[in-house]
Amino acid sequence: MASSPQSLSTAINKPQQAQRAAVLAIGTANPANCVPQDEYVDWYFRVTKSDHLTKLKAKMKRICYNSGIKQRYFYHTEDTIRDHPEFIDSALPSLGARQAILASAVPELTAAAATRAIAEWGRPAGDVTHLVFATSSDAHMPGADLRLASLLGLRSSVQRTMVYFHGCSSGSAALRVAKDIAENNRSARVLVACAELTVNFFREAHEDRPETLIMQSLFGDGAGAIILGAVATGGRPADSVVERPLFELVSASQTLIPDTEDAAAGQLADGGLVFRPSPRMPGLLRQLIEQYLVEAVAPLGLGGRWNDLFWAVHPGGPAILDSVEAALALAPGKLAASRRVLREYGNMSGVSVIFVLDELRRRRGELAGGFGVMLGLGPGFTIETMVLRAASGAKRKAL
Repeated sequence: MASSPQSLSTAINKPQQAQRAAVLAIGTANPANCVPQDEYVDWYFRVTKSDHLTKLKAKMKRICYNSGIKQRYFYHTEDTIRDHPEFIDSALPSLGARQAILASAVPELTAAAATRAIAEWGRPAGDVTHLVFATSSDAHMPGADLRLASLLGLRSSVQRTMVYFHGCSSGSAALRVAKDIAENNRSARVLVACAELTVNFFREAHEDRPETLIMQSLFGDGAGAIILGAVATGGRPADSVVERPLFELVSASQTLIPDTEDAAAGQLADGGLVFRPSPRMPGLLRQLIEQYLVEAVAPLGLGGRWNDLFWAVHPGGPAILDSVEAALALAPGKLAASRRVLREYGNMSGVSVIFVLDELRRRRGELAGGFGVMLGLGPGFTIETMVLRAASGAKRKAL
């Protein structure tokens, strides 16, 4: 039986946890190149010199039409592809050229998102004590975290952690790591950053590689940043009247669905990132998501009354969102924030959940003081679950 709101609040505000990590600010950014979804297929087959593959082109048009996506943003342009013919010729190695682009593009786009988050936060960048950076795009050492810290003017003593190749669950995983840091280091202020650019896997269509059509039809580029810090339970600022919590991070957990190591698998190869999304994922979600959610939220007294919660689900595609909605019997509109992010930006991999949180806080009238669940879905098949509580009156500051 589900707990009453009063008993639930009491259980979650147990005295042994005097402070809890909370989102203090959010920033997002996209590259300038925006391609409408209804124009993308013609653009893609033209720049990849693949117009002769008429059957594949017709198939991709169907995928794009059913994607629920209106537009996507990309760092790469037609000029990028013209200057790098190896990107659209699988017989040629291209990983080095792709990574050369990403070495600067990933931290620079992330800096734009982080600058917005820091401005909203209201404190100087030098007050950031920790940086957690998640990406499956840049693969350098030292990584994009070092370049980002330099671009933002963070202190040389900032403690940096990279989260590599968690795919579509990377943003959620980074928030889980940051939650532990914030709650176990007094006065810590953690910058969580995530960025993904599809130039890492942009390639020509192949009749024997159906996954290429899926990747090119759904994924887009973006970066997101969150300032995280511990606040007194109930959402009161712990250290500064300047800070205004948006969401408390009540709990976090990670689950691997057994025997799914081949689901959503990928690797870096001579031709860039080769990623194979599994058609099994929507069915697995429909079958198992409620079971894993109950296990994750039961200790908090949540569970069963799913429509009483707000939802931040990774917008991996319409089939993913439809499966979660059906499995939990969610009312129409419960996944509206995730569907809007998918429609306006496409699947930005792990960055997407940060955009969903940003969208949710714009709907603050629907959330004030309420509880919600954030779901990250990644390779493995891995489910990241985080229980949230929205602060009353959470909103974006005027910048």
